[in-house]
Amino acid sequence: MGSGVVVSIVDEVVKAHHDGADGRALADRMRLAAHPALGGILLPPKDSTPIPVGQRWVSVWPLGVPVADDAAAAPWAEAGGLLARLHRVDPSRLGPIPAAGTPARLSGAIARVRENPSAETVLAAWDTVPALEPGYHLVHGDWHLGQLVRFRGRWLLIDVDDLGLGDPLWDLGRIAAGYAIGALPEFGWQRFLAGYRAAHGPAIPLSGDPWPVLDPVARAFVVYSAACALLADRPCDDVDRALLAACRRMTDCEETR
Repeated sequence: MGSGVVVSIVDEVVKAHHDGADGRALADRMRLAAHPALGGILLPPKDSTPIPVGQRWVSVWPLGVPVADDAAAAPWAEAGGLLARLHRVDPSRLGPIPAAGTPARLSGAIARVRENPSAETVLAAWDTVPALEPGYHLVHGDWHLGQLVRFRGRWLLIDVDDLGLGDPLWDLGRIAAGYAIGALPEFGWQRFLAGYRAAHGPAIPLSGDPWPVLDPVARAFVVYSAACALLADRPCDDVDRALLAACRRMTDCEETR
């Protein structure tokens, strides 16, 4: 599966979706992004129908301002609130909804990394991770802080390629993994949780320690992110090394039980 390509043109963003993208599912996802029930949550497309161009599907979106590379200024609370609002939307009001792409994204990375001779620790850690449970909320499917843009004075979620029905915990997995390995600042994590809880997000309890609920999905995303680091075929940075160290700890914990 090839990656998508995004090009900005004046006040528009043209996205060529990845090779093999399901045009019907993409059309459903773009329709959802334009649905009034998702207003103020998802950036709506310029046109809710994808365009076939060669072997790819193409979509056109308004140009928004991405999150700045500054943890202190990042919209942590706003991000949590947006995800909570997305998770609380009633799917029965929305028409056909594809399954969220999270499980396939994670398992696909693990399948690809099996050919990597350096993947032994990652694969052993994956064997300790519980399977993702199904869910029936509307979820983003591939959420991280880069999936926000500021448009007309408000933060909105972008990138609908994995939008669909799933467990809302999946959308918290990557940020929880980042916090678990020390790559996410404490203040960012707390602001995110506060924003999610203030908007009554259903993934975690409204008070108390969320970690018993988050731990399995955080472990899954640690291993997935470590696999992606190996697949990137570049020198490891500090975050990559922290992910691989976490995979080793997960395996060691299983061996000592």
